[in-house]
Amino acid sequence: MTSARAGDWIDAWLSRPRFAVYLQAADQDRVLAVRLYEWNTAVSAAFHHDLSHLEVALRNAYDRALGHAVAAGKPHWVFQATAIFPSRWQKAANGTRYDVNETSRRLLAEAIKNATPKVKRPCAASAPPSPGKVIAELSFGFWRYLSARRHHDPLWIPYLHLAFRAGADRRDVDKHVERLHRLRNRVAHHEPLLAVDLQGHWKDVQNLAALISPQVAAYITANSSCTRLLAARPG
Repeated sequence: MTSARAGDWIDAWLSRPRFAVYLQAADQDRVLAVRLYEWNTAVSAAFHHDLSHLEVALRNAYDRALGHAVAAGKPHWVFQATAIFPSRWQKAANGTRYDVNETSRRLLAEAIKNATPKVKRPCAASAPPSPGKVIAELSFGFWRYLSARRHHDPLWIPYLHLAFRAGADRRDVDKHVERLHRLRNRVAHHEPLLAVDLQGHWKDVQNLAALISPQVAAYITANSSCTRLLAARPG
């Protein structure tokens, strides 16, 4: 792109504040700033691709692990929110008491509602959704917090550690998932990644995938564009 083609229309398209981030990184070179914006879009798409694979692996691993929390013949764990995530009250720094599992139960209830088929006849009863459809409705944020410290004794020790290779440390899992959750949110909102530790996040992807399955980790690495794009950053 020539400087003549990097005109004011770009400011109208991206907005001046948004484009200013790239102009600053490009030392006010408008052509380079556009190239950086295009690179940012491409690397965001590459991470979104890899994070999609990783999220599916993570949620299915957790699904299998939580299956051990349910007795034979009982409904799937997604339909037992109060048993898996019972009320557990803690005190905040300001003295307010709160239920640490309220959000998990609410997200499960919302997922069940969203996964339930809509009935065409007013008086007809809705058929219950399949567990797979409920799991697909749960956001990455639901899975992200399963490795939080509050779940260590009630869930990690008896069940959740089974989602990962033997000896995996909950703190290592939580570190990778927390960082990738923040990255995923930035990617989803089309935010600049110019000042983000993308090399570190790429390692997070590989390390977390390896904790779940070496085969999944190898597949993600073999089909990823991240390494090529990270090496090709303009300027």
